[in-house]
Amino acid sequence: MSRDEKKKVLYVIGMDHKLERFIKKETNVNPENMIILQRYQPVISHPFDELMRDIIIAVFQENVEEIVVAFADHYHKNTEDILIKVNKNKELKDKIQTLDYLFNNTNPEFPKGTVSEWLQGGKTLMDGVQKTVHIIRHHPLIPSHVKVKELFIKQENEKLSGIV
Repeated sequence: MSRDEKKKVLYVIGMDHKLERFIKKETNVNPENMIILQRYQPVISHPFDELMRDIIIAVFQENVEEIVVAFADHYHKNTEDILIKVNKNKELKDKIQTLDYLFNNTNPEFPKGTVSEWLQGGKTLMDGVQKTVHIIRHHPLIPSHVKVKELFIKQENEKLSGIV
C-alpha cells in the first residue's frame, strides 16, 4: 500500500493491540504522522457522540488529512455474554425494564428500541464500521478535503484486504 509519508493519518481502531502493531508495521505512514484512536469498538453510534467529537478535535488539532476506520475479521462483538450476565442480575433486570420504557416512550433523550438492542449495536461489526465511515464522511464539521476510508484486515494471512 503506498501512501504519502508526510500525510497525517488518524486510525480509529478497536482494542486489538495486534491490529495496532500490524497497522504500524504494514502501512507506509511515518509513525510521527500516525495518530491511533483506540476504542472498545471503532463504531460511531450518533453523529455527535464522544468518538465523533474526538475525531473532529484530532482533525483540527493535528491537521489530519486522512481518517481510516480499521477492523479485523477475527474481532467479534460478543454482547450476548454481557446480556446474559445483565439479565441474571435481578436489580439490573428491574432497571432494564425502566430503561426499555424510557427508550420506547421518550424522544430524543433515549435511542429507539430496547436496552438489549442498544448494547448489541449493529448486526455486525462490518455494518457498524461502514455506518461509521458514512457518518464521518458526511459530518458537517469534517472538512471536505479529509479523506475517510475503512480498512479491513483478514486474520488468516494478516494482510491488508482493502481500503475503501
